Amino acid sequence: MVSSSRRGASSSGCLLSLLILVAVLYYGVNIGEVYFRYYRLLDEMQTETRIASGLDDGTIRRRIQAAVEEIGLPEAAGSNLVIRRIASPREIVIETQYSEPVSLPFFNHRFSFHPRATQPL
Repeated sequence: MVSSSRRGASSSGCLLSLLILVAVLYYGVNIGEVYFRYYRLLDEMQTETRIASGLDDGTIRRRIQAAVEEIGLPEAAGSNLVIRRIASPREIVIETQYSEPVSLPFFNHRFSFHPRATQPL
């Protein structure tokens, strides 16, 4: 009988560990998606700054706004877009700001992002 109670304690400990692992994965995936979308937008902005010398600001704006829609970001990410060409030193700056809410059991948070890309022209 002693061995059966040990098996029960062992399996409930394993079950608890498995439950914690599943919870961490669930929260990690949902929060990770928010950061993954942010880095996709930042990558697109950096790509646009690298080719900006051959493009006008309207084209850059349309391309980034299309990427915002494709990535599935809030509309504010595209509507708050600022493109500046600075004369001295010659560079282009593309930036925006937006926030994304994450609602999970026992966790509600609004993540705020301010992606910025700069490149010499």
